[in-house]
Formats: sequence, structure tokens, C-alpha cells
Amino acid sequence: MDPNPKTFPVLSYVMSRLPKLGSKPPASDSSQIDIESGDVGASTSATGGSGELVDQMPHLSHPKILASMTLAISDVAQTRSVLQTLGERPDHEAVDKAKAKIVEIDSRLSKQLEEIVLSPRPSSIERLQFRAHQAEKEQECRQAAEKEKQIYKAVVQLDEMHEAYEKLLKEAEERLVKLYESASAFADDVEHLPVKEETNEEVVGVLQEASGKGLERVDLSGRRLRFLPEAFGKIRSLVALNLSCNQLEFIPDSIATLENLEELNLSSNLLELLPDSIGLLVNLKILDASGNKLLALPDSICHCRSLVELDVSFNNLAYLPTNIGYELVNLKRLSINLNKIRSLPTSIGEMRSLCHLDAHFNELRGLPSAIGRLTNLETLNLSSNFSDLTELPETIGDLTNLRELDLSNNQIQALPDTFGRLDNLNKLNLDQNPLVIPPMEVVNEGVEAVKVFMAKRWLDILVEEEQKSLLEVKEQTETGWLTRSTSWLGSVVSGVSQSVSGYLGPGPRDPYLDQQL
Repeated sequence: MDPNPKTFPVLSYVMSRLPKLGSKPPASDSSQIDIESGDVGASTSATGGSGELVDQMPHLSHPKILASMTLAISDVAQTRSVLQTLGERPDHEAVDKAKAKIVEIDSRLSKQLEEIVLSPRPSSIERLQFRAHQAEKEQECRQAAEKEKQIYKAVVQLDEMHEAYEKLLKEAEERLVKLYESASAFADDVEHLPVKEETNEEVVGVLQEASGKGLERVDLSGRRLRFLPEAFGKIRSLVALNLSCNQLEFIPDSIATLENLEELNLSSNLLELLPDSIGLLVNLKILDASGNKLLALPDSICHCRSLVELDVSFNNLAYLPTNIGYELVNLKRLSINLNKIRSLPTSIGEMRSLCHLDAHFNELRGLPSAIGRLTNLETLNLSSNFSDLTELPETIGDLTNLRELDLSNNQIQALPDTFGRLDNLNKLNLDQNPLVIPPMEVVNEGVEAVKVFMAKRWLDILVEEEQKSLLEVKEQTETGWLTRSTSWLGSVVSGVSQSVSGYLGPGPRDPYLDQQL
């Protein structure tokens, strides 16, 4: 819940001076929370880079400035406390499912209300009485639907609260920076260098020339471009466009008119989003948007069904579109490393053509069981998800074509029992994991030793299960024989009893002969 010191350095510094939720109040009676004492270095470890920040903003350590900043972020502190109580942000797929469920319930309610309105009035019931009865039924249906939607609405509302909190953090950071600038005795008026018109004219000239010649490849990398002219949309013949290593903050929608575009390189820019129109590039095969500031991918990217390679590494992505796997069925390489992704959508199991998946340095807490459907996957990198990744699904053993697997720098204690089925695995990295199964002495012997150990373990499990199954069958057989024998003996005794009774004639009957064995 705390702001990231790298993204919100000033806000993180100030909030590290605030009491955490549930923490004990300070011993002193001061309401300034360690500000009046002037001990601004006491909690520098909380933000990691506090020393560097204070060097850059020397007046930040002034008690009065820090106190005013503390008051200025009271709304952030309150929101943080509420979210800490409510819990972490739900993943993107859970939110999408909740929204879909709400729509489904509303649709069902509409049909129910329509049936109520169109239901014929029995001749035995008066009109006003029938209308009152209908209104009562409508109210019952609405209440039932609302009750059913509550849990799904709670998921959506929690996500919206976290989204609002992210915006609040950004606004608070800007507010604190302005507050510092106005409060300090120094005036730093250094602004970004203005965009030179001649640079833009040069780019337009290049584009016009390309349009006139019908060029298929244009390379404008490293030109320090701050915006992309609309003229790009006129080069219909363009097949490859390289805009890497610039300062682009957005891509115009006109890029959608490049209907023949197959390669698009947007890496190393300042993009926070991609246009929704990118989904119209139906012939796009390679998209590189790495090294930007992307917070999310547009759902329309799923319409780029010709994509073979997608690189969105080194961004700020927290999730992937829910349906990405259902649409990008031709994708062979997916690089999502160096992001903040907490979970992969279950639809990723539909990427049957995927050969390379790099998801290292994220916040993955696990993998969907559908990962086992990626039977063409050859390399999988899940390293450096640190304390978040603690286990792998059993379906990992279904990746029969897997050749390289990197699980280093995680918290995995045991490999799945099916691990020994990875016959083609020849490169394995398990460094920096608290492994118990297999033991480290086996791991140190290499990938083949690990595979043999896990295969033997799997075989032992199968043998044990088979023995249990045979024992159960044996017990059932013995129990069945005893039941049948008891039934047969009971029939014999009953027959003998009747014969004796008939032979001796009527008389007192021995109750022992009537007992059921």
C-alpha cells in the first residue's frame, strides 16, 4: 500500500514519517510525529534512498517544511489506512469476471421483469390487485439480483478504490514538489528544453519523401522525437517502422491506417499507453514496446492476431488483458519481464504456438494450471519473482517440449511431483530457492540428477497409490464375501427352521431360529 520510492520519492519519504496502521503511538505527546524533534534521519531505511533525496532537496529535512508536507498528504494517509483494512487490489482477471457476472445478473433481471410485465392477468383477479402483485414480484426480483451482485460489486469497487489511490499518489507527489519549491528559498526554473520546430519539419520531410517513393521501411530511431506527426498514416506501403530511442509520450490513432505494417518498434520511449487503434493493425507480426512507462495494454491488442513476437518488458504493467490468450494464438515469443505483473490470465494456456515466455522480475504469485497446455513451449523464465513465487502447478509436467527453465531467486520449496516428465529439459536454474524437494545435493549434481530424482519420486507415489488401491479392492472383496456368506447362511437357517416346523407340526417356535445372521 505504501508508495514506491522510485516512482514517488518525495511522497514515500514523507509517508515514512507517518505511523503505520496498527502501530503503537509514539511515547511523546507531540502531534507532529517525529518532526518537532528534528530527527529526520531516523527512518531513512524505510525509503531506501532518503539520503540521496535529501542531498537533492536539502530543505526537505527542515521541520516546518516536513510538517506542512505531512498535513498536505492527510488524504493519502487516510486512504492508505482504509485500503490496508480492505485488502490488496484484485487481479485484472478477477475484476473482468466480476463485471461480466454483474452484466449477466442484470440481463437475467431484465428478462424476469419482462416476463412479469407481459404475464396475463387472471380473470378472477382485479386489475389493481394484479398490478400490486406484479409490483411486489418485481421488487423481490430486484432485491434478489442486488443481493447476488453485492459480492461482485465489492470486487469492482475495491479495484476502483485502488485505481483512485494510484491517482491520488501521483497528485500528492506533484503537490509536495510544488509545496517544497514554494517553501524553499531556492527557485529552480529549469524546464524541459522546448521542442525544436526544425526537428519536426525534418521528420515530416522524411515522411513525405517516404510516401512519395512508397518505401516499405522507415527508421527514425534516436531522433529525440517528442511527438509523431499524423503524416505517418499516409505511408500505406510501410511494412517496418522503427521509432525506438526517442522521447515519444503518445502514438497517434492515425497509425491504424498502416494496414500493411508488419514490424513496429516503439522501445525506449516515454509511452504510458498504446492507442486503442493499434488493434486495427491486423498484419502486425512483431511489436516491441519495451522500455516505456506502460501501465496497461489496451484490450484491442488482442485483435492483432498475426502477432508472432510481443515484447512489453521493462514497463509498469500490473496485468495482461484477460482474453489475450484466446486471440493471440499465433504468438511464439512473449516477453513481459521487468514489470509488476502479479498473475497471468488463464487464457494464456490457449497460446498453443508459444515457444518462448519470459516473465522474470515480476510479482507473480503463481501460475494458472492452464500453463500445462503450452505444449510447444521451449524456454520459460520465471526467475526473480522473489518472495511472491512459492510454488508451481502440477501441470508444469505437461510441458513436454520444454528445454530451458529458470526458477532462480524465488521462494520455491518443492518442485511439482510431475517434474520428472520434462524429458527434453537440458538447462535448469534453481539458484536462490529454499528447496527441500529435491534436496540441494541433488540440485548440485545438475539437471539430469534432478529429473531422475523427481521421476523416481513420481514413480514411488504411483506405486504407493496403486498399493492403496489394491488394498481397498481387497478389503471390499473380503467384505463382499462375508456379506454374501452371511446372507447364504441366513437363508439356510431360515429354510431349516421352516422344515423343522413343518415336520414337528404346529407348536412353540424357537426364537433362535428366527435370528438373522
